Amino acid sequence: MRLRITSLFAIAVTAVCASSSVFALDSASLEFATGNKTKMLRAGLQSNWDNQWFSSNGTHIGGYWDATLAQWQGNSFQGKSGATQNLTDIGITPVFRFQNDSKKGFYGEAGIGLHMLSEIYDNNSRHFSTNFQFGDHIGVGYVTKDGWDLSFKIQHYSNGGVKHPNPGVNFAVLKAGYAF
Repeated sequence: MRLRITSLFAIAVTAVCASSSVFALDSASLEFATGNKTKMLRAGLQSNWDNQWFSSNGTHIGGYWDATLAQWQGNSFQGKSGATQNLTDIGITPVFRFQNDSKKGFYGEAGIGLHMLSEIYDNNSRHFSTNFQFGDHIGVGYVTKDGWDLSFKIQHYSNGGVKHPNPGVNFAVLKAGYAF
């Protein structure tokens, strides 16, 4: 059953990424995160939306799709200090960004996405009940004139109450990206 759900999720992510509005890749990113005695390294590919909402005074709300692949390493597996758990996370997130019309300079962003973990997270007395998780974040960042995107965000993973227990986990995330 678990393999079937994982396969269906992978097919859905592939379909979203292959659709015409998502196919054009605009940037790539690398992120490092830490929280709940867990470290995460994540690579991402982004595709900007062409839409601009609430344009005013040289700013607007825009957004992008963020397709990610991450590796988590917990160092308190099943509550045992020093015991490790490694798992993989594949995700897709629509992200809304308040930014300058030039897409350069400071910005704020928020997103809620879908994530599938390769196994059930069980670290530092936080035991998830499902592989499927929502990943929501808020963040601030700066895009340089030459396209480098540097940001800090807070990310929360939870299954949204689909099944209990649902303790969730929070990460502090540093991101470096580059627009093509």
